[in-house]
Amino acid sequence: MRKLCLLAAFISPLACAQVVNVQSNSLMRLPNTTSTLQLEKLEVADYGTLLIPSNVTELNINELRLGHEARIAIVPAEQALEVKVKRAELSEGSQITARGAPGTYEKAARAGRNLNLQFQALSAPQLTVDARGGRGAPGFVGLDGGNGEDPGCTYGSAGHGADGSDGSDGQPGAPGALVRLAVPRDFPAELIKVNVAGGAGGPAGVGGKAGKGGKSKGCLVYRADGGKNGKAGADGQPGPVGAAGSVTVQRL
Repeated sequence: MRKLCLLAAFISPLACAQVVNVQSNSLMRLPNTTSTLQLEKLEVADYGTLLIPSNVTELNINELRLGHEARIAIVPAEQALEVKVKRAELSEGSQITARGAPGTYEKAARAGRNLNLQFQALSAPQLTVDARGGRGAPGFVGLDGGNGEDPGCTYGSAGHGADGSDGSDGQPGAPGALVRLAVPRDFPAELIKVNVAGGAGGPAGVGGKAGKGGKSKGCLVYRADGGKNGKAGADGQPGPVGAAGSVTVQRL
């Protein structure tokens, strides 16, 4: 019956309440066919990971269990994700991650995903949420300088090596997320660990290498001098750290 329900749920996620089990040391992705999902029970075993797609904006869970070092990983997106859990049991080392994506040469870093998390009943040695911003894109590497031409014995002098171009600056890190957390009134504040730091700045681009001057050359009557080497390009500057997000905790 549960398999039939799961099949129907993946075709039409609201057709019936889902029961989702993620095995140990494995990864499962929720369907991206709808923005709203209703789970009767979600269990992620030890070292397992459940991936929530970017198009999902609302997730309702009646019963949640996370094993040792288990994770719920949330894909970055512009729209916030709202998660409502009636009963949650979290094991040591488990966490919810909504980190932004690091920047690349083609794409800027992405911010941590904004979250609204609500737990009506919660049992956990620690509630850990990681919603840091992504690391900034790296700076471009400078171009190497060209080498000078070697001299001739009857004409011409050795060419000088060209200077390498400067590396560009790293790009800024992305902002941390805005996290709104609602937990039971008796859940200890010291067990809540939420990280919304801005992403690290992108590394500096390295300056281009100096071009080598033309080599000296011994001729029949005289020796032709070699050309001077160029100068190496300067390294860029690391990008600035992204802005920190914020955390709001509400007691139910």
